[in-house]
Amino acid sequence: MPATGTLAMFIAAALTLLLIPGPAVLYIFARSVEQGRVAGVVSILGIHVATGVHIVAAALGLSAMVASSPIALEVVKYAGAAYLIGIGIQKILSRPVSFDETVPIKPYPYGHLFRDGFAINLLNPKTVLFFLAFLPQFIDPSRGSVAAQTLILGMIYTILGIMTDGSYAMVAGGFGNWLKRNANYLTIERYVSGIILVGLGFMAAFFGSKGA
Repeated sequence: MPATGTLAMFIAAALTLLLIPGPAVLYIFARSVEQGRVAGVVSILGIHVATGVHIVAAALGLSAMVASSPIALEVVKYAGAAYLIGIGIQKILSRPVSFDETVPIKPYPYGHLFRDGFAINLLNPKTVLFFLAFLPQFIDPSRGSVAAQTLILGMIYTILGIMTDGSYAMVAGGFGNWLKRNANYLTIERYVSGIILVGLGFMAAFFGSKGA
């Protein structure tokens, strides 16, 4: 079981990362705007079933890594921190992407929404980044099973993800059209998200050097 301080830092960092719009958030946003909140909720369910796949894969992969070479986990931690910083810089330097550029909008049945949500998050680089580059910062092999710690942290991430994604779905109907067309919002979001990612990268490197 991760230490209390580790859990608190993990929750704060995960919430920060989850609030940065990525492919899954943009998908939820678009569906909620066009088809209502129920469509957004169905999309969220598909997205977080895929999150479960990432959790299991991470638990098995990190356990095998530590079993074969404990040093490998440290390598992953620092590589992940560097990757976060690189992604943040790329975000700052990129042009803002309109919400309506990201997902082709037309009404779909709920089964289709669930399937698309699952596929989007299964291949979502933001989710892959979290489980391969960020979550290992909070794993401490000295505190017991790496797989168990990964599953616990993964479930916490999923609960937080459902909460934050649900919030996006709830507000999308009221403010979606304005946000999609507002260049100032998109520019601000790009800079704020980039700075946050760079900050999380440095935090991960520092935290990793102290041990999770």
